[in-house]
Amino acid sequence: MRRFLPILLFSFYGCLTALAASSQLSSVNCVQPLSFGAFSQGNLGGTISISTEGFRTVTGSVVPLSVGVNYCPAVFEIEAPEGTVISVMNGGNTTLVGSNGGSMLLQVGTSSPQSPFAVSIPPPGTTKVTIGGTLTIGSPAQNPPGNYSGTFSITFNNE
Repeated sequence: MRRFLPILLFSFYGCLTALAASSQLSSVNCVQPLSFGAFSQGNLGGTISISTEGFRTVTGSVVPLSVGVNYCPAVFEIEAPEGTVISVMNGGNTTLVGSNGGSMLLQVGTSSPQSPFAVSIPPPGTTKVTIGGTLTIGSPAQNPPGNYSGTFSITFNNE
């Protein structure tokens, strides 16, 4: 019987947001952090990805687990005047650190709606922006089971 040792990735906060100085952006709030849920890396590792729509896919020997740990894209709400054009810039790759040692590389994905986009909901309504990502996972020796966490930066600029 093959036994999988799950690596649990609870929600880590990808909600560190930098804004360009602008009077047009009223607010940006992170309402849901990016989470990859629970998975086992198998013998060799691979990748696990969360799309902007919330779909989870894996490559290599990674096995997604359904053990009550949710997976989801990061969700931001932007309040800005209708017609404001917003560009989303990712802050680059991020290293997640494990509670039992090891580290994994997170590549932040694109946004939905795709950048740049125009705000179509007037205040006090908000425009929802979702962002997924891909996590690169090594072997069990490189990434021992545990909780991995980190932060990433997203910049919302108006044009």
